[in-house]
Amino acid sequence: MASNSRLNDFLGGSPLQVLVKLLFVSLVVGALLMWLEIEPMDLVHGARRFFDRISSLGFGAVHTVIGYVVTGAVIVVPIWLVLRLFNSGRR
Repeated sequence: MASNSRLNDFLGGSPLQVLVKLLFVSLVVGALLMWLEIEPMDLVHGARRFFDRISSLGFGAVHTVIGYVVTGAVIVVPIWLVLRLFNSGRR
């Protein structure tokens, strides 16, 4: 009984009720998409293009930021190291 209750909690109702709700909502959404002349593969291709654009922007931005970090580190790390060595001599 406990596992059935956990399943109902996870699904948000009994499996049969959830299945009927999903079928009804799928029918309504499918009819709307067909009325708008949107094919399922159009959605898949559009999502793929969207993520391709995001990844190209994101990786380009990451590459630029890494370049800034490396350029700054060329100056910052040696100065930090020298300051650490001088401060360790005082102790």
